[in-house]
Amino acid sequence: MEGVPAGLRLTVGDIDVDLARRQQGYGRGGRMAIERDRARFLAGVRLGRTLGTPIAIMVENRDHQNWLEAMSPEPSGAHSDDGEVREAGRRRVSVPRPGHADLAGVMKYGHSDVRNVLERASARETVGRVAAGAVCKRLLSEVGVAVQGRVISLGNAHAPVHHTADPTQIDWDAVEESRMACDNPEATEAMCNAVDHARDSGESLGGTFEVWCWGLCPGLGDYASYAERLDGRLAGALCSIPAVKGVEFGDAFANTVKPGSQVHDPIYVDVKDGQKQLERRTNRAAGLEGGMSNGMPIVLRAAMKPIPTLTTPLPSVDLDGLLQVQAHVERSDVAAVTAARVVGEAMVALVIAQAYREKFGGDSLEQMLTAVTTYEHDLEERGLWRRP
Repeated sequence: MEGVPAGLRLTVGDIDVDLARRQQGYGRGGRMAIERDRARFLAGVRLGRTLGTPIAIMVENRDHQNWLEAMSPEPSGAHSDDGEVREAGRRRVSVPRPGHADLAGVMKYGHSDVRNVLERASARETVGRVAAGAVCKRLLSEVGVAVQGRVISLGNAHAPVHHTADPTQIDWDAVEESRMACDNPEATEAMCNAVDHARDSGESLGGTFEVWCWGLCPGLGDYASYAERLDGRLAGALCSIPAVKGVEFGDAFANTVKPGSQVHDPIYVDVKDGQKQLERRTNRAAGLEGGMSNGMPIVLRAAMKPIPTLTTPLPSVDLDGLLQVQAHVERSDVAAVTAARVVGEAMVALVIAQAYREKFGGDSLEQMLTAVTTYEHDLEERGLWRRP
């Protein structure tokens, strides 16, 4: 990681808590019984504080010991003319899974072994995102910004939607205690039942998760170009998560059938401590207007498709001879929406932290905090925004 200012208090415990959250949730597969992710700093941190130089983090993969031969970078066994391993003991795969990167990947790179694609395309790579996101959460906490996510649906089981502009009205402790990262007990039970039914049927399930980011100042991002628009950056970050196929800000899709008077947030003048202050009483914009943060909480929802690996596989084709067969089966989860919301938190934290660094700079945390405080104080003096 580059760009983290010097002087930020940071320990492996700050990262390990999110690595553990990523591995939890009802419906996770057998790999979670193998891996116990723990972070280790290789560079950029000394005596519990960042140095301002690039941070390197390693997370050991315990399952790697089972794949030393199959994934070895050294040549061995029988090879084809193009150098690919043909030895059966190397766990070669020639049958792609519908819905996975398998087939598109072998076509793109010219491979004949799907293993060359599926290992790197695995969502296992999100462990790195979560580790980096945890560092960003730690940085954001210094400027009063929090990022938290929850599951709001899995399969046909849905939790009630909170139409609130206040994140403190959500029981985040209940979210963390829930097996499905959902603050509604009835919905949690329904989601667990859906997982059980899907497992018995050889199926997988998708769902939706919601990420809140609050305490951030107005003016992050920009309207000047498409590349600087904060909503575009956030949507791209969430859609880069494996299996995420849709993102909305607040009630974006429901708002398409409403008139503008029911969609936009009126601006009012209130008097606090004898001073006029602007205020918003609703947050229908989900904290973003014109590609910038407006000082209200950012609320995003992401849709995750069902995992493409099924224990009752779909029809596919063996690339060796183009024979009709059933799809390849790898160890997999029934549902991983609980993990995806942790990855979603990480991606939101990465984007927001980057936006703060772009706007306020500073080689040290002290310099950055001075710039943030000065900016927020100016907004408050002008009556435009006050930290909640």
